[in-house]
Amino acid sequence: MARALHDPATGYYARRIHTVGQRGDFSTAATLSPALGESVAAWIQMQTRFMPDVRHVIEVGAGDGSLMASVRKVSGWWRRRSLRWHVVETSPVLARAQRRRLGSGVKWHSRLEDALSAARGRAFIYHNELLDAFPVHLIEWQDGEWSEIHLDQGAETPCPLDWPEQERSQFSALREWQNPPPGQRCELHRPVRDWFRFWAPAWQAGAMLAIDYGDLFPALYHRRPRGTLRAYLLHQRLEGVEVYANPGRQDITADINFTDLRSWTTSLGWQEHEYMTLADFFRAHLKPASLAALPPSFLHPDGAGGAFKCLSAAKVAA
Repeated sequence: MARALHDPATGYYARRIHTVGQRGDFSTAATLSPALGESVAAWIQMQTRFMPDVRHVIEVGAGDGSLMASVRKVSGWWRRRSLRWHVVETSPVLARAQRRRLGSGVKWHSRLEDALSAARGRAFIYHNELLDAFPVHLIEWQDGEWSEIHLDQGAETPCPLDWPEQERSQFSALREWQNPPPGQRCELHRPVRDWFRFWAPAWQAGAMLAIDYGDLFPALYHRRPRGTLRAYLLHQRLEGVEVYANPGRQDITADINFTDLRSWTTSLGWQEHEYMTLADFFRAHLKPASLAALPPSFLHPDGAGGAFKCLSAAKVAA
């Protein structure tokens, strides 16, 4: 999955992705409406009241630049000039699209650690539909134990999940699911955890906002016996063995386990401020006129409004 998405020569995000949006490979909330940008701008403004000395804003994985463009536009001329703006992007294709849309006044970095270094460790960080693009470990309950699904010549092969108990305890599915149904699958987001741990020491103060589709455990896997791993090719959803077809030509993704994510951020010493659905995030941060203009699915519990969750956490300087 890491190679199919991020290989520098043939990976989907590195070389093959087409445009983001209704006419591209996929759409995001930011490309469908400016409301997400308005909400994130309001979130940043709220954070600056508590941390007025933090003057840098970092978006990680900025897609085609639509979200940051909306955030900066809504922020107004004075706030746009008073803050320092950064984008962290590993895809050369998307970075070019972002530069065309955002122009001057924004600095680009290939690693979050580099952006934090430029901000001297003090920044507001946000990302939308970023974590779902990280590779996952796919596991399945078989014969009273968890096996990890490997690929051998394109065929699925169950192998023993030989993780030590201390490592297993980091994941709610392994820790709490005592007797899953036979054949139940789920995903372990260990690369997401390791990514947070890697850059956390460089972050000295600020707040982070993570927006992604997912849920708490065990609700995440309710009526999902085959887990959440899937692929998208030209807006078409692919599941099962089709996930392994067209490597480098399609997006591969899995829902985020927010029980694990909240546990990991807390273990890093960050203070959780908010955990809510996207619909509630809009209600908390949008003005009435903007709220009334939202697409219906953005507020519906069975649409994007319920499928997406928002986690806000702060790092307070010692």
